[in-house]
Amino acid sequence: MDISRARVATAAGFLSQGVILLSLTTRLPDFQDRWGLSDVTLSLLLLMMILLAGVGSVSAEGLARRTDSALLLRVGLVTVAVGVPVLCTAPAAAVFVLGLAVYGFGLGMVDASTNMQAVAIEHRYGRPILPSFHGAWTLGGVIGAAVTLVTSDLPLEAGAALGVIPLLVACAPFLPRDHGPTELATRVAVPWRPILLVGTAMVLFYMVDTAVQTWGPLFVDHTFTTPERYVALPALCYLLASGTVRLAGDAVVARFGPVPVLRAGAVVGAGALAIVVFSPTWQVAVLGFSILGAGVAVVAPLSFSAAARIAGGEGFAPAVRQARVDAVIARFNQFNYLGALLGSVLTGLVGKDSLRIGFAVPMVLVLGILPLAPAFAPRILPTRVSAPRPSASGSGS
Repeated sequence: MDISRARVATAAGFLSQGVILLSLTTRLPDFQDRWGLSDVTLSLLLLMMILLAGVGSVSAEGLARRTDSALLLRVGLVTVAVGVPVLCTAPAAAVFVLGLAVYGFGLGMVDASTNMQAVAIEHRYGRPILPSFHGAWTLGGVIGAAVTLVTSDLPLEAGAALGVIPLLVACAPFLPRDHGPTELATRVAVPWRPILLVGTAMVLFYMVDTAVQTWGPLFVDHTFTTPERYVALPALCYLLASGTVRLAGDAVVARFGPVPVLRAGAVVGAGALAIVVFSPTWQVAVLGFSILGAGVAVVAPLSFSAAARIAGGEGFAPAVRQARVDAVIARFNQFNYLGALLGSVLTGLVGKDSLRIGFAVPMVLVLGILPLAPAFAPRILPTRVSAPRPSASGSGS
């Protein structure tokens, strides 16, 4: 199979996920008004969606042992295509919750399987390309937030048209597994300790990322007298800055290495959130969100790359390696939802009286990436070879 076609198809999967998620989250104020939801109730609904996304990701992990990630990705995309129209056109609150639940489950399957595809393709290329895949997700988010800006006067039901996007992407030529399912990969011990360190950094990133996408529009809407047309700007500007850095991230990481890039990003991210927390106007808050996007952009793609590298190990046959990586990436994706839980639910609950206080939580916690950065450094693993016999000349082979 042409690997470049699979790369484009997988990038389209990331892009579609970004388009839909940001189209929905930037209209949360409208959903909140339609169904009369308090910030606490909204937080609980987001908790439900995140938990179901986790279930979807766990399901992908179990199914990855028996089938390939291409099929899982198609199933996840179709599930999203069903959930989005239901929650956008819901005639009653109960139907809205049902649609949100279906979407959440599909979200988890797509998240896990797109990253399975991405790390498999990166391995084929033999160089870092995960940042550009996540850049495609960010580009999709920019498109989704921009759509909200230009269609803010349209009814929520118009969002049902978004369901067409994942249906189209589901027909793309994803990378098939070039071997049958194998149980050997599940019987080989995976070094979870270094993976947990990398995963903790990803939790901190998604805590920040989800807080911005979920509560950024509500922050400028509730804290300032922001014109309704501009409430999507925090997420849009955050994603524009993040996407720019991600698209250049392959080269930046190759030149400087992941450790200094992550440390610099953590410091920039904390400073940017301080700008948001203490912002005197909505324009300054938007500036802070923009700087934040640039600072933390590459944490997620570097996390998946590092986890895949550790899971793949050395000396495994390609079939075993890919099965190991698929299973680990699906489980590793759970860190995404733990971070999303902290970002969407904790930020909302802590900030129920003032979202300034809510955003102070990630402002402090994002600095936790600093001590975790060394876990991302590539390690040269010793190759198991037989000890050479001393030669007559005294030199080894």
